Amino acid sequence: MSSHNGHNEWKKLAVLSAISGITGLLSQFLPWDFHFGAFTIKLSHVFLSVSCLAGGWDAAIDAWEALRGKRIDIHMLMILVAIGATSVGHIDEAALLLFLFSAAGAIEHYAMYRTHGAIDALLDRAPKKARCRQSDGTEIEINTADIQPGQQIIVLPGELIPADGIVESGQSSIDESTLTGEAKPVDKHPGDLVSSGTLNSWGRLIIKVTKAESDSTLQRIIKLIREAQESKAPAQRLIDRWGDWYAIFAILATLTFFVIQIFYFPRPIWGGSESSFYRSMTLLIALSPCALVLSVPSAILASIAAGARQGILFRGGAAIEKLSQVDYICFDKTGTLTYGQPVVARIDVSPSSANRVEALSAVLSLERNSSHPFAQTITKACRNEGAKEIEVIDLSNVPGHGIRGIVHGSLWKVGSKEFTSGDGLKDNPIPSGSIVSEVWASNGSTFVRITLIDEIRSESAPTLKTLHQMNIQTMMLTGDHEGAATVAATKVGVQSYASSQTPEAKMLTIRKISAQGHIVAMVGDGVNDAPSLAAADVAIAMGGRGSDAALESSDVVLTEDKISKLLGAIELSKASRAAIWFNVIVSISAALGMALVAVFKGVPLSVGVLVHEGSTVIVCLNGLRLLAHRARRPHTPS
Repeated sequence: MSSHNGHNEWKKLAVLSAISGITGLLSQFLPWDFHFGAFTIKLSHVFLSVSCLAGGWDAAIDAWEALRGKRIDIHMLMILVAIGATSVGHIDEAALLLFLFSAAGAIEHYAMYRTHGAIDALLDRAPKKARCRQSDGTEIEINTADIQPGQQIIVLPGELIPADGIVESGQSSIDESTLTGEAKPVDKHPGDLVSSGTLNSWGRLIIKVTKAESDSTLQRIIKLIREAQESKAPAQRLIDRWGDWYAIFAILATLTFFVIQIFYFPRPIWGGSESSFYRSMTLLIALSPCALVLSVPSAILASIAAGARQGILFRGGAAIEKLSQVDYICFDKTGTLTYGQPVVARIDVSPSSANRVEALSAVLSLERNSSHPFAQTITKACRNEGAKEIEVIDLSNVPGHGIRGIVHGSLWKVGSKEFTSGDGLKDNPIPSGSIVSEVWASNGSTFVRITLIDEIRSESAPTLKTLHQMNIQTMMLTGDHEGAATVAATKVGVQSYASSQTPEAKMLTIRKISAQGHIVAMVGDGVNDAPSLAAADVAIAMGGRGSDAALESSDVVLTEDKISKLLGAIELSKASRAAIWFNVIVSISAALGMALVAVFKGVPLSVGVLVHEGSTVIVCLNGLRLLAHRARRPHTPS
């Protein structure tokens, strides 16, 4: 209800509410009068005045700020009712109103404070210093903001890793729970990637930095969560849009009711609980939309925080609401349903007279500049055969097709068979049931075919099975040939698939499904997935290995490369949507019910206050409940 956003605002409101409550109680037990000549001061009224002042302090500040902005908000309604109750001799009910209003505000801010816990934990995990290794072997301490790609940093046991990088020396186990939500430490050896903000358990590591601090995994996640907090759900935008107008409506409706009573009902205009003014104040309380205003943000912010703690990043309330309605999910294959870390089965070079090492050196030089999931595996295989890096001129990437550049005066292309104009090399004997992918390279006279075997993620099939049980249809979209697509589709149990898909073809497929009336989500991780992610109603990126293009196109990011996290994201979004609906129903029912009673029968102002503030507290606590949400895990065969 308050416009203040400080994390400790709830403490100030709790203190003010406590003062309001205590002084209000004292007024009931200390009915003493003090006489000063012709003046008599009731001690109970002094305590009630202090109670009103403490309970209404924050609301008065917010109401004044709204008036300065030429707005009338909920806080102004509360102040008007309190003044009205006091003016007809019911200062005790004004004190009760402001106490409950301030108490509900403290609970609201405490709920919001709790939702910021996951973000604060991430910020606390950001190291401020790093131990940098110089070229002469000496060590110096520098600020993490000054770390540059290419530098070597040393991380000792028990220290946080200050930057993204590759382990060059040493081995250890890394606690990545802050980023991924997984409590089990991950073993790291030379050549493995490590992320900033994760905890080095027991080994001494020398790490080569690959990203500056501003581009690190930790900072990227923090940025995504910040954006999510500022991005409002459609329901919240609707409430915000009409909030001020509703406040004006509440005042006009109260004035109209007051006038109607004066002319058509034989009641006293001013005075006790049967007066027209008193009943009008009760109606104004009933119409105040505190609970409705909090119904959406309390659930959305709690869901964002709960998701972040589990390695699921929602980029705003719109993503949460939309994901809960998805009934069709399309998956990329490589790096999403499969591990994306294939093994090179064999490399063929044609013609036989071609210089194999020179050809593989050209492939190596191009692939080291590629972001494709196969690139690292291919470059490693080429180096194992003695290939060396060569300068590449006019390097360019063609998303969904491959990469090209001039090496030793020849234009080399690496990518699909069609892109490189690969010739008809004989088929390779590959074990039956293997998921085979081929990468081709050519300069027009020499042809290279690299055959890779990928593996299905152990959690892919159980995850898809669970999605089908949730009545969500699934489809696999892949650029691989029909054989590899068929094997993968069979193993994971996807309901349909399309092979040899270019980025444009994937995008058109998603648009076609969407045109059929489905709410479509796309899960991917590569540059070639960016167009299809943008075309989907909900874009979901695999954040661990995902490209920057995929992450920028996404609404939801799974920070760990586990497709099973998708189930957690869907369940959390559905729980959030259910909480929003519950909150909206409770808030509207309480307001409408009390308004009808106030108009047709009349009710004590204190009862109206209890119902109004009670619904507000219920809404806040129901939203806060989502912080404890835990997603079920699909059963993975051992």
